[in-house]
Amino acid sequence: MTKDFGTIRLVTFEDDARVMLDMALRMAHVIRENNEKGKHTVLIVPVGPTAQYPLFAAIANEFRLDMRNTHLFNMDEYLITPTQRIDDDHPMSFHHRMRTELYDRLDPAIAPPVSQRHFPEPGHEKEYDEMIASLGGADLCLGGIGINGHIAFNEPPEPGEKVTADEFAVRPTRVLPISRETIVANAIGYQRGDLRGMPEYCITVGMKAILDSKAIYLALSRDWQHGIVRRILTGERTAAIPCSLLQGHPEVTIASPEAIAKGL
Repeated sequence: MTKDFGTIRLVTFEDDARVMLDMALRMAHVIRENNEKGKHTVLIVPVGPTAQYPLFAAIANEFRLDMRNTHLFNMDEYLITPTQRIDDDHPMSFHHRMRTELYDRLDPAIAPPVSQRHFPEPGHEKEYDEMIASLGGADLCLGGIGINGHIAFNEPPEPGEKVTADEFAVRPTRVLPISRETIVANAIGYQRGDLRGMPEYCITVGMKAILDSKAIYLALSRDWQHGIVRRILTGERTAAIPCSLLQGHPEVTIASPEAIAKGL
């Protein structure tokens, strides 16, 4: 089922598995379409969700989807200090998750070169944005939605910080502290609710690169996302709910299982 909320399209599937398959197919479609036109592909990709990656790898391997002209820019990464990212082999590392859930599953003959697998690095934030822009911006930005409405790790402004929606919409790649509610929500997924050892900092691609993407596709997979999605679809456009800034973008899809979408 499909329902439009302004420019945001809500697409409902029977369950999580079907949402993840649709996300994988969307990735494959964009790459194939650009390959047929002789163009490179630029994707901004998440860790959260990740269940789409094994599906995408299976599709790519089966149908020989050539990704040698595809650039993947990861949205974000955990930091253990404002200047040092988490170790690449740590189970919570997004480098680790991308390697084990996507890159190691691809046939090397069709996989994107290592030089085209990009991650934001502290101290090189400006270069990250410039690299995305130099390639013409993202053809597709994929992701999820945080409990406070964040996308990537674009957390809402700090209490007392005065920033308009338009000002927040042009924020670049940057290092940020992670909000308490995001730490708690992520601890449930990573450590069954154990807050000890959860990273307190991150580096995230900015809202500007996300909003400059030609298309945006967000997948829902957790029951609690119903509440924040309701506010994104029907509430005001505000920096306090970063995902609400997608209102007005010409090509936004939110894919949801029926259980989460019920009542929207």
